[in-house]
Amino acid sequence: MLPKRLVLNSGISTGTFPEFVDTILQLGAARTSAYVCCANVHMLVEAHRDAEFRQVLADADVVTPDGSPVAGAVGWFHGKRQERVAGMDLTPALLAEAERRGQSVYFYGTTDAVLAKIRERIERELPNLRIAGMVSPPFRKLTPEEEEAHVAAINEADPDLLFVALGCPRQEKWMAAHRGRIKACMLGVGQAFLTYAGLEQRLPAWARRLWLEWAYRLWLEPRRLWRRYLVTNSHFIYLIARKALARS
Repeated sequence: MLPKRLVLNSGISTGTFPEFVDTILQLGAARTSAYVCCANVHMLVEAHRDAEFRQVLADADVVTPDGSPVAGAVGWFHGKRQERVAGMDLTPALLAEAERRGQSVYFYGTTDAVLAKIRERIERELPNLRIAGMVSPPFRKLTPEEEEAHVAAINEADPDLLFVALGCPRQEKWMAAHRGRIKACMLGVGQAFLTYAGLEQRLPAWARRLWLEWAYRLWLEPRRLWRRYLVTNSHFIYLIARKALARS
């Protein structure tokens, strides 16, 4: 398993991008009930504030450094450069490698329209990838009967990887609650569904290296994201600075 290093009070998995891909696919092939969180600044600040959510991250088999500031913080505090492992990059890489290894995938979340676009792209670019299933659950709390039916359908389809897009922190809590019930490696990748479907564009690689992706997303959805990026990001910088000063 990939080693974890503390950023604030949450463990972040470390390693190269190919090591993350291989580890996740091995978890899927083993059919152990595992889950992967893609940790950005918002997630780490939420974990710092909320002990219950902090435990969800602590129990994850893999916590990727999804945001550039998170990857940077790993390097600052532990003296070893860590590349960013974003869900938006991890998703297409895992799908391509799953096709190569003959492993199957399942998509759970978002909307039927988004799932249809994902299927179109897979059929065009990865024609031999086995799609075990695609389900868009209602945007409400499921009844116990509906919940059991979804779990049963996923386990009957028997995927190696289960991609989950229910939004943060709902998808992370959902994966933690279903550990031991779903026999697959679950990945909370949220926004990656939209980017993989081609319904949301990303900045060029050079702009992402300059940590500008947050600004681009804020420009796209200012009403929904202004508090997360302006308030939460500022709080993250404050917490990191306080921790750095305490170490000096």
